[in-house]
Amino acid sequence: MATKIFKARRFYLDRNEDVSGVSGTGRVAEGIEFENGICCLSFNSQFGHANTYLNIRAVKEVHGHEGATLVVFIDD
Repeated sequence: MATKIFKARRFYLDRNEDVSGVSGTGRVAEGIEFENGICCLSFNSQFGHANTYLNIRAVKEVHGHEGATLVVFIDD
């Protein structure tokens, strides 16, 4: 049986401006995008929490704050 190679990608949120006043700026969260498109995101703030999203587009829509936060992929 051949071994399946998973192609998950790591990413982080780089926030230039803290629109909500909760998460701060810089690398505010880290996440992973699974091969099927589902994303898990964990915030680094004092109110740390983790969320799951159907795709990276949903992550950007919820946390992008119209360009104030960028998704930066670590893996190709």
